[in-house]
Amino acid sequence: MTKNILISGASVAGPALAWWLHRHGFHATVVERAPSLREGGYKVDIRGVAVDVVRRMGLLAEVHAASTDMRGAAFVDKRGKELATLDADTFGFRHGDDTEILRGDLARILYDATRGDTEYLFGDWITGLDQRPDGVEVTFAHAAPRHFDLVVGADGLHSGVRALAFGPEEDYLRRFDAYISIATVPNSFQLDRWELLHSAAPGKMVNVYSTARSADAKAAFWFTAPPMPYDRRDVEGQKAIVADRFADLGWQIPALLEAMREADDFYFDPVCQIVMDSLSTGRVVLLGDAGYCASPASGQGTSLALVGAYVLAGELAADFSEALTRYESSMRPFIEKNQALAKTALRGIIPQSRAFAWFNTRMIRLMPYLPGRNRVLEQMSRPIREAANALELQDYAASAGDRAPSS
Repeated sequence: MTKNILISGASVAGPALAWWLHRHGFHATVVERAPSLREGGYKVDIRGVAVDVVRRMGLLAEVHAASTDMRGAAFVDKRGKELATLDADTFGFRHGDDTEILRGDLARILYDATRGDTEYLFGDWITGLDQRPDGVEVTFAHAAPRHFDLVVGADGLHSGVRALAFGPEEDYLRRFDAYISIATVPNSFQLDRWELLHSAAPGKMVNVYSTARSADAKAAFWFTAPPMPYDRRDVEGQKAIVADRFADLGWQIPALLEAMREADDFYFDPVCQIVMDSLSTGRVVLLGDAGYCASPASGQGTSLALVGAYVLAGELAADFSEALTRYESSMRPFIEKNQALAKTALRGIIPQSRAFAWFNTRMIRLMPYLPGRNRVLEQMSRPIREAANALELQDYAASAGDRAPSS
């Protein structure tokens, strides 16, 4: 019998897993709390071995066609004067076929590639998990209860599946005492595939960018702060937090804050990681940010999700009974290597002093003239490249075929 697998979350990890499950003969159902596919979102990187996963899906050309096609970035002072510039690939530490795409564009590509053979339940969510020897009885907010052979939590940092199966989020949250907010704003800078970065004050960074095929721009506000209480469902309250943190600062920040208040795609979250002792319990397993969020500071969350989907589906096809153990043992070193990038990267993203911000932009400005420039860039990019390639993909199709495993 074909095994039925429930996936919670229809962003990147969930649909990517659904694609591979169908390839291996499983039936996947994806439940998503949002009423429809979440469009928009910030730009994300696909690097290293994750590029090979997308290539094996036959989607690499489509992903490249939808790339942000950024040309570069400039650091500016409060008068808007350029202090230093970098081309896009150097700024993003990308190599070879590494690419950058808006999260919503990638989600759309994955959804279009799976909707013909995957059941999607939008506007619903899991409310209960009753694990039994032969599977999981699942209750939903709206749909009738159903039985599944396996439940996968691919529902992000604030995973509902993780809360039901493993316990409170705080038990697995590793905080960096920093926050990020992103919103769509008018392209008042008339940016053409270009990014502006402004170190507004110690512990505060603002960047604005406009990507290919987009008339609008995105504004991101980064700031450091100790853990603060806020209602995750209160968007207006979160907007007020950001506005308060960046009040009375120069450059174009007042106009960006005003535009942020009007945005209908506002995003706000702590910069943090999810660190689990185990990625599964019984017949419930976590994938992507739900199980190993690396934080936006790492730039590796999307790659982790894509690779995790490939490995999990492949292990399920190879040996369903041992799959979750093998999935974790394969992914654990890759997860740890990529999560390790975040702490170091965050220091560069949000300078904690004016002196460090000045030194950082000065070094970038002098980079083209430094002796051994390429060697310096190689040393800077090596940790990212090594982390992005720190797993060798198995050829599961060759070992297990595309047939459905027996029950």
